[in-house]
Amino acid sequence: MRALTKMYRDSIAFGLANRAEALSYAKDFGRGLDNDTNDRFVGMYVNGLTLDYGDRGRRSIQLFLDEGIAAGIVPPTGPITFVA
Repeated sequence: MRALTKMYRDSIAFGLANRAEALSYAKDFGRGLDNDTNDRFVGMYVNGLTLDYGDRGRRSIQLFLDEGIAAGIVPPTGPITFVA
């Protein structure tokens, strides 16, 4: 899990450091989005929080799962372990 997490993080960091190339690549999948819309769309999902969502993100994921469990739409998960 750590190796896979590192690969994802490295890939995201590379994309952020080479944004023009990343946007050019992403545009091929954008169904005709113009450059500005493509940039905004990618920026919603590839940003500093993608690299590390921190304690706030971990709390958010736990809350999401807890509420799903309480609603009966997610099976009990037990303790969540986050990979860094």
